[in-house]
Amino acid sequence: MGDVADAAAPVWSVDPRTGKQREQVAVEATAQEVDQAVRAADAARPALADRATRAAFLRTAADLLDGAKDHLVEAADAETALGPVRLTGELARTCFQLRAFADIVDEGAFLGVVIDHPDDTATPPIPDLRRYKIPLGVVAVYSASNFPFAFSVPGGDTASALAAGCPVVVKAHPDHPATSELVASVIRRAAARHGIPEGVLGLVHGFEAGVELVGHPLVAAAGFTGSVRGGRALFDAAAARPTPIPFHGELGSLNPVVVTEAAAAERAEAIGAGLAGSMTLGVGQFCVKPGLVLAPAGEAGDTLVKALTAAVSDTGSGVLLDHRMRDNFIAGVAERAGLPDVSAPVTPGAGGDHTVSPGFLTVPAARLAVEGGPHDLLLEECFGPVTVVARYESADEITAVVSRLPGNLTATVQLSSAEAAGEGRGAELLGELTPVAGRVLVNGWPTGVAVAPAQHHGGPYPATTSTSTSVGGTAIERWLRPVTYQTTPEALLPPELRDDNPLGLPRRFNGRLEN
Repeated sequence: MGDVADAAAPVWSVDPRTGKQREQVAVEATAQEVDQAVRAADAARPALADRATRAAFLRTAADLLDGAKDHLVEAADAETALGPVRLTGELARTCFQLRAFADIVDEGAFLGVVIDHPDDTATPPIPDLRRYKIPLGVVAVYSASNFPFAFSVPGGDTASALAAGCPVVVKAHPDHPATSELVASVIRRAAARHGIPEGVLGLVHGFEAGVELVGHPLVAAAGFTGSVRGGRALFDAAAARPTPIPFHGELGSLNPVVVTEAAAAERAEAIGAGLAGSMTLGVGQFCVKPGLVLAPAGEAGDTLVKALTAAVSDTGSGVLLDHRMRDNFIAGVAERAGLPDVSAPVTPGAGGDHTVSPGFLTVPAARLAVEGGPHDLLLEECFGPVTVVARYESADEITAVVSRLPGNLTATVQLSSAEAAGEGRGAELLGELTPVAGRVLVNGWPTGVAVAPAQHHGGPYPATTSTSTSVGGTAIERWLRPVTYQTTPEALLPPELRDDNPLGLPRRFNGRLEN
């Protein structure tokens, strides 16, 4: 009996197009193996201390991933059915992100160096103070199902943590275990080329391994992308540790859209077509898919719904990432469609044996303005190619629904040309949407998260569990903590904090910004 209980479960690569197992990839990690991975990562910390080495490592990782593109895309497509075009673009984005973090490491501004010399004339007097940021330690990364590159083993959490000087242990997602293993091997080869131990990137499989990982005493922080239920459980576990750790989780998002009556009157067909493209992109498996749309109830809104109906009807069925997600989607849309006053101009649900068909639901917005009723379900994310169009009768109904929304990654407003120029309620609507989202869009669609310095991919809970971003240069800040040295002799200071600035870092020196 002990042998059976202790036996490690196999990890299989599964074809989502058929639901059949393809090959055994690995076995689920035991508690001892998780411990070994974390300790190997911790032992690699000194090798990441040099910024030049870190930057070179990140660039080499990008180059090697680029070089293995065909093999990696083929493996990822076999496990996710996301398609070579989508996956090739995602891998290119991932490599770009690694190189962007290498540039950030070279620049050094992320260290936040501030030096204040003594000032006895201040009240109270200021001693010699020197502040910068240091890496937290080993970071646990929990991969996402829907982005096998960009939010998985080589994704933003891993790239930003390595850039900060933190080794990483990744909990692989069960939907793409073979891809995870391949990518990890590439990154380890890149590390070896720069004298960095391969343990700098650990990889473990299995649910229990994920639980063990967040509780390991040498894990200093965690990054997660996934469901509200799973993310909240890990978040609570991170907070309940004897020494709590930061947990940066992306959990779920409805990504509301408000279409003004004037915008619908001006370009209803274009808005309907754009919404269809955004909500069905990647078979509706994007974390920023628009899941709730507030549209006017009048003639202009009817035209929008007609255009949306035509565009969604022309969109074929697709394969979701796994059969569990397919089952949840079919059950979720059926439950929503069965609510009073809910209609389905295009019925979402099962396609073929292994596919789903896109669709959308409509409901009077007044139903969503009432708290505690069954229609609250429509304010929860439904993963897959479906959205809810809530038809409003007045501006007050927009305000009432928006005030009930949970936190979101994005919020979008579609305005007329006059409203975009400052007329009407455009500014007021932005003011109502800003408190519920991390990224606010005007006359665009939320799908597509650019890797750029000004990007913010996060939002109020349950969109994320922190105020940080997981995309863009400032994502590195999650894995750092500030430390100040006071009245410390120059000879004992780290080079980053010395007066002569031997590393040429941007810094604030006696109140002045130096570049």
